[in-house]
Amino acid sequence: MTVTTRVPVLANSDADIVTAKTIAERWGLPSEARDDDAFQLWLNDGVLALHWLQSPQKMSPLVVDFHQGKAAYRAQNTQLKNEAIAKAVGVTGQFKPSVVDGTAGLGRDAFVLAGLGCNVQLIERHPVVAALLDNGLHRAQLEADDIGEACQRMHLIGTDNLYTGKGFTHEPDVVYLDPMYPKTGKQKAQVKKDMQMFQQLVGSDDDADALLEPALAHAKFRVVVKRPNSAPFLAEREPNSQIKSKKHRFDVYIKRGFNESAN
Repeated sequence: MTVTTRVPVLANSDADIVTAKTIAERWGLPSEARDDDAFQLWLNDGVLALHWLQSPQKMSPLVVDFHQGKAAYRAQNTQLKNEAIAKAVGVTGQFKPSVVDGTAGLGRDAFVLAGLGCNVQLIERHPVVAALLDNGLHRAQLEADDIGEACQRMHLIGTDNLYTGKGFTHEPDVVYLDPMYPKTGKQKAQVKKDMQMFQQLVGSDDDADALLEPALAHAKFRVVVKRPNSAPFLAEREPNSQIKSKKHRFDVYIKRGFNESAN
């Protein structure tokens, strides 16, 4: 992934200035606004939000909040037997594999796995998205409820760890990948506004094929790749098995070990 968009981290109050600068330094982002900024990150009372200044339509800022919206609803209604991602990863009532999510994005799939009991290490290659995710996780982990408990099992370890192999707290049973895939015009019209902003910022992962080999190197048992049903196999490599849902499929690459037939 090549990051070209300049996105500064700014503060709405004097109380947030120090934290905003810390966020900018951690993720290698600027801390001063420019007139030509297409996006800006604003910190307000500890909540980090992405603003799309050149949006073709008025949009609310993008915030990672595990207690609100789709993420919270899905977490509260998740059932092991109904989650294709759980079957693909190999989650059972007795076994909760440790997972590395190599393309964490806004953390939604990782949140589902954490809610099912998995310990999930997250890697997000885009620094702006990583900053948003880190802020959302930190706020959620402060809450003494089921969502906060699930988020305690999620650990954002960085941006390039899949390639460098550094920063892992332990060797994962499973590496999970959901690289951004180019969207057609028809698909884009159906995407909710927050994801339109996300896609505009991140674009597609043109180097997605290169993720498979390091994922296979790190995983003890399997790699799971989420793809649109119409998308080709990652790196043109046929998986050992597939789990299909309405809009997506999960390509499963088995190395060895548990539950080797993901049927």
